[in-house]
Amino acid sequence: MVFAGVLATGAATGAWGEGVQPGAGPNDSAAGPLPASAHFGGDGARAAHGKAGGTHDDGRAPDGHAEAEELVSRSGDRWSAAYTAREYEGLKQTLDGEYVGVGISVRRERGSRATLSVTVARVLPGSPADRAGIRRGDRLVAVDGEDVAERPVTDVVARLRGSAGQGRDARPAEPGSSVELRLDRDGRHRTETLKRERLTVDAVTVGPTAGGATRIKVSSFTKGSARQIHRAVAEHVPEGGGILLDLRGNAGGLVSEAVEAASAFLDGGLVATYEENGTQRALYADGGASGNARAVQASSGGSAAHPLVVLVDGGTMSAAELLTGALQDRGRAVVVGSRTFGKGSVQMPRKLSDGSVAELTVGHYATPSGRTLDGKGITPDLSVAASGNAAERARTVLSGLQPRP
Repeated sequence: MVFAGVLATGAATGAWGEGVQPGAGPNDSAAGPLPASAHFGGDGARAAHGKAGGTHDDGRAPDGHAEAEELVSRSGDRWSAAYTAREYEGLKQTLDGEYVGVGISVRRERGSRATLSVTVARVLPGSPADRAGIRRGDRLVAVDGEDVAERPVTDVVARLRGSAGQGRDARPAEPGSSVELRLDRDGRHRTETLKRERLTVDAVTVGPTAGGATRIKVSSFTKGSARQIHRAVAEHVPEGGGILLDLRGNAGGLVSEAVEAASAFLDGGLVATYEENGTQRALYADGGASGNARAVQASSGGSAAHPLVVLVDGGTMSAAELLTGALQDRGRAVVVGSRTFGKGSVQMPRKLSDGSVAELTVGHYATPSGRTLDGKGITPDLSVAASGNAAERARTVLSGLQPRP
């Protein structure tokens, strides 16, 4: 139950972040490093394919990444994905809330003549890329002299981060190492040489709204984000004050963090159920997990007294949908915005002999009422068109929920 795999979504949507946060949707990497499956850990997936880690029929030792790609191809599932050891190590690092890189997210685009390109989707403020003047929409032509237009997005991210070692020993480059980027902006080419830095992803930001409520923006469920949410509620929300929980563009992250976050708003109880290789399990806000799954350490005693509105959009995915569905089903929050993405499947990683990883779908999760979200998403209680001012509508709803003086 370690990850809510922000891994497979990036491959499925073509959007990936070098470490800013999980990609948010099919056309944009609003979040960054990795998007959102629901990897719950365990060994169950390893029995799915008999040849893993063995040999080919002719006795040759298999190439790990090629084998991972073969497993993913054989699965026929859009959320399954294959990673080299270098890619997977870098992606795991991002879930810890920090990474070594230059601070950009990239996405795959197809031009009018079906030509492929890699475009900068987001730049982390204060990062080396930001200081160099790189901006959203710039086209990334090459990394260290290697053209990247035809490269997989995960490979581009790995090149941006750099690496030391190969195979199982692969690891991201050290801070201070250099990377050369060739970029294009409106037909004008430029080359920038940047030094990588250790960057931190601030997944939770807090601030007041115009109506006097408190807005808690969660961009991804990285390590420690639930603790930040608990602290935000305890330290920034006055007694009886309303909370606007903004999950727009949140592509997921760690399931354990999403469940722990639920406990900030629920006084215990069921958060979600999930299926793992045919076995039904459950996750609880009070730290329990049924079946033989390990417990998610979610503390009980959530702040149920605070009026709560959850703001969502098409970039709200996976673990963020799990949290939204629990709060909606339990009658704890009013959900405002547009229909969420609909990413409700569970992936498990399968590590191969050279450190490559195949993330394979093993089941699906459901909300407390039994709703499955894969391919459906969550319909808000108050739907607002993507072009509308959902934040303003959410504030209006929240003002009606708050007690009058």
